[in-house]
Amino acid sequence: MSPSLRPSRATRTPPAPVPVDLGRVMLVGTGVWLVALVVCVVLALTGAASWMPTWVCVAGIATGAFGWDWARRHRPADTAAVAEDGAAG
Repeated sequence: MSPSLRPSRATRTPPAPVPVDLGRVMLVGTGVWLVALVVCVVLALTGAASWMPTWVCVAGIATGAFGWDWARRHRPADTAAVAEDGAAG
């Protein structure tokens, strides 16, 4: 019997990370917050809800804008080259 508490197992190498365009993810999320903002403003104007959810949506949009800017500035070099080639052509 082995003296260790954990039985030894063959370790597997983890899979490679999936390449994701974080800028696009941030834009989609910010768009969802924008739709929620419109709904919250309509509900607040009709008196069906308070204004607090509206401010939550504004904070979500601001956070998404900062995230999009961060993702744009910190994207990998190979993604930046592809994006620039796609925009030029």
